[in-house]
Amino acid sequence: MKVSSILVFLGMSICLKAAGDVPLGQLVFYRSAFAIVPIMLMLAWQNKLLRGFKTQHPASHILRGLVGVASMGLQFFALTHLPLPEAVTLNYAQPLFVIVFSAVFLGEMIRAYRWGAVLFGLVGVVIISWPSLSLFTSGEGFTNAQAAGVTAALTATAVSAVAMLLVRRLVKTEESATIVLWFSLTSTVAGLLTLPFGWVSLSWPQLTLLVTAGLCGGVAQILMTEGYRHAEVSTVAPFEYTCMIFAIAAGYFLFGEVASVNMIIGGLIVVAAGLFVIWREHRLGLERTAAKKASSPGV
Repeated sequence: MKVSSILVFLGMSICLKAAGDVPLGQLVFYRSAFAIVPIMLMLAWQNKLLRGFKTQHPASHILRGLVGVASMGLQFFALTHLPLPEAVTLNYAQPLFVIVFSAVFLGEMIRAYRWGAVLFGLVGVVIISWPSLSLFTSGEGFTNAQAAGVTAALTATAVSAVAMLLVRRLVKTEESATIVLWFSLTSTVAGLLTLPFGWVSLSWPQLTLLVTAGLCGGVAQILMTEGYRHAEVSTVAPFEYTCMIFAIAAGYFLFGEVASVNMIIGGLIVVAAGLFVIWREHRLGLERTAAKKASSPGV
């Protein structure tokens, strides 16, 4: 289910990229609005539809939604200005930002191993980004599409990490269905509010691609959720990195994009750092479980 969700998410990215020159707010609207359809069907089938709307923390959901929309818009900008493999791979830096922000904003204790993984992963990010970011020194600056795309991708990753911290706080009191549904609704409204700022008339192929992207987003969310339901996070999460292989193949065959040496080397470093973080979290989880068992009174 996790691998299926990766493929469907990649299909969503391909549709958005293939749609061409469409304003970001319009992309966000279609991606979010049509994602609601499969999500609501799933919740109705599970008899959780009404429960999904109920919350005692609407402001927290809206804040999480707005942060998520900012990240989504930046990701879409990067997707339309960068080769597909590069845009996808830069997203893998998110767990590294989550570690940093957890220490800074939540005061969590981060040990040397994970700090080492962060630094190692950031080296990979620099290797991927350097050819594009070095274009700033040429005097072209943000007029260069790839330089702007890399900047947007890295900013989106950092903003997405903030969204993850907000989700961490929400899951303590809210159900997953509520979080997913409120995010979809918030991002749909936020996208719709950009209508006065210049949406474009869509051709039938563009409309089909955007509606398909939205449906793919909702289906992928369901598959991902079900995948985590049937196995531990530490078991399922590493399969996220198979997307790098699929993205390289899709970029080559669909858009004629050849992955650069920098992207492959940097991507492997980022993936290695991410896998180490997952492994380390799994080990710490086992240690905490063992400690709880040891401290529990015998029966």
